[in-house]
Amino acid sequence: MVIFGDKLLDVSKSAGRLLLDGLLPRRCLTCDARVAAEAGLCASCWRAMPFLERPWCQRLGTPFSYDVGEGAWSPRAIAEPPLFDRLRAVAHYTGPARQLVLSLKFSRRRELAAPMAAWMVRSGGELLDGECLLLPVPLHWTRLVSRRFNQAADLAREIAGQSGAGYEPMLLTRRKRTRQQVGLTAKDRLRNVRAAFAVDRTRLDVLAGRRVVLVDDVLTTGSTVTACCRCLLSAGAASVDVLTFALVDPNASDDIAVHG
Repeated sequence: MVIFGDKLLDVSKSAGRLLLDGLLPRRCLTCDARVAAEAGLCASCWRAMPFLERPWCQRLGTPFSYDVGEGAWSPRAIAEPPLFDRLRAVAHYTGPARQLVLSLKFSRRRELAAPMAAWMVRSGGELLDGECLLLPVPLHWTRLVSRRFNQAADLAREIAGQSGAGYEPMLLTRRKRTRQQVGLTAKDRLRNVRAAFAVDRTRLDVLAGRRVVLVDDVLTTGSTVTACCRCLLSAGAASVDVLTFALVDPNASDDIAVHG
């Protein structure tokens, strides 16, 4: 009778799901097309998704056109080594990836954080373990009040839940309300975020000697994460890696101009 009861329960759940799918059919995350799996993309959006795949630069996570060997650095990483150790991203900031970032941030579709984080865990798995500390790029409190949420914190929280990494959303703060980065040159962006971030001085022991993974939705010129890295390293972090959903192609200046 127990087995029969369990089977009956499974049938009831399946029937309930079919009924719900009929009333609220599953839709593509970026368009209105129906999809078979929940939190998925339709075939068209999947083909258009500009995923970043290996082989890639060990430091910047940017793809190589051919395999140059394990641990290779790109010419850009060699010429201008970043403060962070490694950067990993899911996709270039264009097409469906750009739509997901904009929908999460400006349309407040916070349900997108979970599937976006799942892709980030896949792309940045080598950065994530139980010993690392996930920190979202923070918003100034005035911007947080107006927006009501920090999309980077939503992503970091989901990544922590899916990977088992530590999560500290309040350890790094933005103490200066900076101008929007939209339309600024690379030098102006660096100047804009200089000394904008701080670590909670009462909790330095949490950061001391830890490997940090800094989480954001999109990386443009890297000025914001550079300022965050400088702050974290000076406060005692052993190293900083960066995990972001989207990465602006340095040759795609139009994308840099439209995103903050």
